[in-house]
Amino acid sequence: MANFQERLKSLKNESSTSYQELAEYLGISLRAVQHYASGARTPDLEGLIKIADFYEVSIDYLVGRSDERERS
Repeated sequence: MANFQERLKSLKNESSTSYQELAEYLGISLRAVQHYASGARTPDLEGLIKIADFYEVSIDYLVGRSDERERS
């Protein structure tokens, strides 16, 4: 299964959004989002929830615990 960094990159590539748009949605810097994508940092729980909401996927999918995208 994929890990968080792989899923984040994949979701970004599949969507028509940029890391800058994600950063603005999260209220953090672009550099912080780039650190998430590189694996240098991981978001806190609130950040994970917001990222899952942004891409409309479940947290389990986002962190690689499930291949099911749908939120329950």
